[in-house]
Amino acid sequence: MTRLLDVENLTLQFDTDEGRITAVDDVSFSIEQGQVMGLVGESGSGKSVTAKSLMKLNARNAVYGPQSRIILHLDDGPVDVMTLRSAREMQLVRGGAISMIFQEPMASFAPAITIGSQMVEQLLIHTDMNKKQARELSIEMLARVGISDAARRFDQYAFELSGGMRQRAMIAMALSTRPRLLIADEPTTALDVTIQAQVIDLMKDLVAEFGMAIIFITHDLGVIAQTADTVAVMYLGRLVEQGPVREVIRTPAHPYTRGLIAALPDLENLDKPLTPVPGDIPSPLERPTGCVFNTRCSVAIEGRCQHEVPQFMQLDDHHRVACHLAARERGAA
Repeated sequence: MTRLLDVENLTLQFDTDEGRITAVDDVSFSIEQGQVMGLVGESGSGKSVTAKSLMKLNARNAVYGPQSRIILHLDDGPVDVMTLRSAREMQLVRGGAISMIFQEPMASFAPAITIGSQMVEQLLIHTDMNKKQARELSIEMLARVGISDAARRFDQYAFELSGGMRQRAMIAMALSTRPRLLIADEPTTALDVTIQAQVIDLMKDLVAEFGMAIIFITHDLGVIAQTADTVAVMYLGRLVEQGPVREVIRTPAHPYTRGLIAALPDLENLDKPLTPVPGDIPSPLERPTGCVFNTRCSVAIEGRCQHEVPQFMQLDDHHRVACHLAARERGAA
């Protein structure tokens, strides 16, 4: 496979009335063409903020760390997104090489403009199509994502579509520019299980057809198991475990990953009570020292996890974890 994206030492803070808070802390990962990477974690873990950083879509009070690098490998050579400044420069990335399906499509579509007008507008910006060509492609993409009577839906407003149709329209809009990378932020959360399955199958088909890469953001490891090739587990702005999705789910090495898996329902024993991860995710204003998970970890090493930030260690060629206990069990520390 060909490398598409390298994220290196991504750190992001926000200036607030309460002071500067850390949302993403020293995150690094890579994605190859045709690969689906799941990014999982509870709400407040920093998943969406990390994804928006790839297109520099975070609020104006965002402050990126000086060592942060986001390298996009395009046909004309590598591009460091962090060096792009103007809106014109960012067009190469936003809606061009990278498209994003946002968490709530109703809030993403302009309510007073038809779906079709918004689809055509982005094609006029990012391609050399004329309006007629852009209209034809937009209707074709709406049909391809399973929207019936696409020509009529093209002229409708977002509020006239069901939740499932809005999500499909958002996918069609994101894909019409043929991006190299698609970011899907909780694309199935608000959908019923039947539509969820259809959307997941659609995304798999698109990866196979267009060879694009996908970052699939969710808190649902069950969805990730069906969709992703690799998974990165995130907690309070830090990655704690990464690896092939089946390996991470079958042999999780970090206590947080184990907690997320234990919280899943057991379909073979419906009477079994759910086991949530104990406690609540801390506020970024009260960020723990040492391992960020130590305040909720039942196996934390006293005197170490509270003070030392764990570094990633390789469990094998592709599976790695940042955990003092895992390191001690392996005899690495």
